[in-house]
Amino acid sequence: MPFERVAPVRSFPSYQGQRNYPGFYYAATLDAHVVFESWLERDTAMALDFEPEVVGFAAQPFWLTWAGTDRARSHAPDFFARTAAGTGVVVDCRPAPRVRPRDAEAFAATERACAEVGWQYRLVTGHDPVWLTNLRWLAGYRHRRCYRDLLVAPLLDVFATARPLVEGAARVGDPIAVLPTLFHLLWSGRLATDMTARLESTSLVAVPRVTGVSG
Repeated sequence: MPFERVAPVRSFPSYQGQRNYPGFYYAATLDAHVVFESWLERDTAMALDFEPEVVGFAAQPFWLTWAGTDRARSHAPDFFARTAAGTGVVVDCRPAPRVRPRDAEAFAATERACAEVGWQYRLVTGHDPVWLTNLRWLAGYRHRRCYRDLLVAPLLDVFATARPLVEGAARVGDPIAVLPTLFHLLWSGRLATDMTARLESTSLVAVPRVTGVSG
């Protein structure tokens, strides 16, 4: 079953005064929008979109039901992702302070079910703030319109040796024209930098040893 391509199994209501923030995230991996219902889910969708091994993902892909202690229980995981190797990855998102005992039971049941069918399971409670800030910046250049074929080979050649981001861009041309493609290559994994440090003009950029997904 291609759960990475299914429609959500439940609706995402939007109403005045609600405390969560539903919306749609444009996933470059899919060239389509994926629904989310919290900022953590949006950021996790962005992280899945950035992950080189993920070739597709969908929100709220299925219902899982099991026998609870007092009644039948059900849970719709937040995401299902498919990797290039064919493995399934089921993802739930909940900030750690908001994981109640009933939620923990649902997550544990989901993890057991995933283990039975050979899928990975992730419970995402948050993201490193520096990494996430960098990811949000690069996500602004995820669309194919930021990719200029004529700049790719020169950029890969310049960054075959690690060098500061803007210095390398200036070697190829006007940084204003070059940087969108450079950021797109960082997003797609054809160039790499230390995502745990704040991305700046002096950040070292290089061609990774193992090239990721092409632009």
